[in-house]
Amino acid sequence: MTLTAQCPDCGNARGLFNQCPHCGSEIQPDLSTDVVEINIKQGAPTVEEALELLTEHLRQCSELGIKAIVLIHGYGSSGEGGRIKWAIQDALESNRYADRVTEYFFGERVAYGTDSYHVLLKRRPGLKQYLKRFKEGNAGMTVLLLGTSHRNA
Repeated sequence: MTLTAQCPDCGNARGLFNQCPHCGSEIQPDLSTDVVEINIKQGAPTVEEALELLTEHLRQCSELGIKAIVLIHGYGSSGEGGRIKWAIQDALESNRYADRVTEYFFGERVAYGTDSYHVLLKRRPGLKQYLKRFKEGNAGMTVLLLGTSHRNA
């Protein structure tokens, strides 16, 4: 799983503690943007491993003051959604992460111009750089908001 933030030099997503693979910048990302991307499908974890990793990264993000996470969990090859995607959605809907995640938006519902898209940008403008890649929505990701008081799926 990779925890990423915006590169201060080129604006692309990059790791928090390593050199930018796009422009080579070694300047640490400015976390005042309060938005990160986590790719939980990287390394092909089991469902249990993915949920444990997500729990750990939610803790780390909370400690860093992160307010929004673009969680890349993949869609799976079945055409009906993968086990990790469904396990994460079930965990969110059953409030497993309610101590950290107080609002979430499934990727297929945040296509450009939708009500959910506008709600997200109003609450976290830093998400625009991530969401603009998903003109039609993306069932392989979920947006998690930390530290807000609303819940939406």
